[in-house]
Amino acid sequence: MFNGAHVLMYSRDADADRRFLQDVLGLPAVDSGGGWLILGLPPAELGVHPGDGTFTQRHGDHELLGCVVYLMCDDLEATLRTLRERGVDHSDVETAEWGDATSIALPSGGRLGLYQPRHPTATHLLGSEAEVGG
Repeated sequence: MFNGAHVLMYSRDADADRRFLQDVLGLPAVDSGGGWLILGLPPAELGVHPGDGTFTQRHGDHELLGCVVYLMCDDLEATLRTLRERGVDHSDVETAEWGDATSIALPSGGRLGLYQPRHPTATHLLGSEAEVGG
């Protein structure tokens, strides 16, 4: 039934953030028309956290749940070294039982999460051609 997920990230300067994600972070992209880039992501997983209901986005007459994007890596320090060499700023690394996390600055002023998980991950559970929910 489902063969992928499309993550929406809202930005105050979408063009600059798209270029950053493609050119600096190296995410592959396709032009969906008129220069509007759709960026490929590594395998993904979904964690559902409790919230107070204020973090939503409207679609038509309905409220959609809000989401936060964290890119995952195997070696946070090595990834941060590479990003610093590319001129990317990051926040202090925070350590928690679930992993080490930081955020990186986007050209728009927004931030994108980055972490090295310590918990079991689900990214390997489906192959690239898998369909779920059948």
